[in-house]
Amino acid sequence: MALTMLDKQAESSVKSPWPAEIAAEFEREKNNPNPCVGNALVSESNRVRVWTIRLKPGERIGFHRHVLDYFWTAVTGGRGRQHVHDGTTVEYTYAPGETRHETYGPGEFKVHDLENLGDKEMVFMTIEFLQSANKPMPLPERVRQQAAA
Repeated sequence: MALTMLDKQAESSVKSPWPAEIAAEFEREKNNPNPCVGNALVSESNRVRVWTIRLKPGERIGFHRHVLDYFWTAVTGGRGRQHVHDGTTVEYTYAPGETRHETYGPGEFKVHDLENLGDKEMVFMTIEFLQSANKPMPLPERVRQQAAA
């Protein structure tokens, strides 16, 4: 079974209507799944994809879909908010070095966004395992080109 941010004992987790622009973006993602689980693809091999997420205060990475087993590590820590595909909104404070592993069985996935609620840049590393229960979603060519540059 997939692990979610809710398993982390979130400081705040509520089911309430999302702002209209967030709900509309989520609906668009459902029809066009976003496989980019970070701001930048740092490296890719036949076994892993390595991503970074860098968010300045108030910045947000939009909805993206996790289908592969992966782990993330909070490099800097910070405070963030996620809108999760089950309708919850989760707020959490991440500690520097905090790491979380998530796994997905066949057909399982998670869709969420992430917003930096703090006053400092928030940085995460995410490593996806390409040999998971689900097939990797193809990445846009522009993402691969940026990683190769």
